[in-house]
Parts: sequence; structure tokens; C-alpha cells
Amino acid sequence: MQKILSKFRKAVNDFKLIENGDKIAVGLSGGKDSITLLHLFKKYQRFSPESFDLIAIILDTGMESDFTKLKEMCTEIEVPLYIIQTHIKEIVFDIRKEKNPCSLCAKLRRGSLNDNAKKLGCNKVALGHHKNDAIETLLMSMFYEGRINCFSPLTYLSRMDIHVIRPMVYIDELEIKNIAKKHNFPIINNPCPANGFTKREYIKNLTYSLENEIPGLKDNLLKALTNTKQLKIWNKND
Repeated sequence: MQKILSKFRKAVNDFKLIENGDKIAVGLSGGKDSITLLHLFKKYQRFSPESFDLIAIILDTGMESDFTKLKEMCTEIEVPLYIIQTHIKEIVFDIRKEKNPCSLCAKLRRGSLNDNAKKLGCNKVALGHHKNDAIETLLMSMFYEGRINCFSPLTYLSRMDIHVIRPMVYIDELEIKNIAKKHNFPIINNPCPANGFTKREYIKNLTYSLENEIPGLKDNLLKALTNTKQLKIWNKND
């Protein structure tokens, strides 16, 4: 945990993700990434030079997930938890009957999470995207859209006056898997019918395969994202 906590802290410092007086909502899906993120925040809060408040938000998309263990976990680590009822499953699968549902689903979840975080008095929303997610997003943008693009560790949404932060962008997915297993996190299996059959899943498997043939591939792609002399994607000084 200390190893990935140091990477968490480096991202916070590099991109100035946390400031005094912040109230941060962690989007808690029940997957290994968001649960790990919440625990890292709680540990960082103990020695952070910045004073900030922390809550967790679960979006109930209507897929009949059981959040009992997540409630118990949040009570145990003393993080207020809010479960928000939504109609996302009904809209995406029943009404719109989307054949490629990921884009619409993600848009609806982002909107609901940000809106409810704002209503709960938060000025920042934290998401559990890690190093692999960043690399996959970069490759998907290049392969499928002909663009060099990726999400940012820090994004300001002017329309909602809220910041989105991603403090795990330096942490490898395998490190998160190991931590989740070691600490027996109460992971909820993704109930989405499209889970495992997406373009992102294909790119994920491709990067793992390429890493075996090209050692250091993921680290080099991460360096490309922070290479501000050539690309203005992750600019630490901006």
C-alpha cells in the first residue's frame, strides 16, 4: 500500500489535485479501482498538508447490485456514503436499446455523479482511472479516431463549476489488483451486459500482450503523455 500511496501523492503534487478546503466526492462503483482510490484517499488524508473533506457516492444504475459490503466498508473507514438512484440501465438498454452502450452509459454516469456531488457541496470529483486506463484511452483515440488525446489528471468543468481529478494515473493496474486481493476488498462484479465485450477491453488485452514483447511499453507511453515539449496533454505546469 505504501508503494502505490507514494505514486498517489506524486500525482497529487505534480498536478495540484488537492487544495485546502476541498470537499471531494469519490465515485465508488464497487470495482477494484474505485475501492482502492477511496482507501488511498483515506490514508493520504491522515498526513496530507492540505485539509480536505471526503465522501463517497455510489450510482445505483438499476442493475440490481448489492451494496451492503460497500456500506460496511465505508462505515469502517469513516467515510460518509451516498447511494443515488438512477434510471441509467432503463435508458441505455430498455428505452434506447443501444448496441454500443458504453459511450451513452458513461455520459449519463458522469453527469449524474457530477450533479449529485455538486448538490452535496463538493467542489471536486475523484475517479479511479489508473495508468493503464490512460494508455488505453490514448491508443483508442489514435487507433479509432485519428487523434492524439487522453483524459487529464485534472479537468475543470466550467458549466458545473467542479473539478474532476484522477490521482491514480501513475499506478499500474496490476498493483491495484494485488492490493485489492491482499486486503480482500469487497469488490462487486460488473453486472453490465456489455462488460468484457468492448473496444476498451480489446485494447487492454492488446497492451498486455505488447508489454510481453516490448518491456517498458506502458512506462514509455506514460512518458509520452507527460512529454510537454512535444505534446500538451498532461502539462504539470498548466
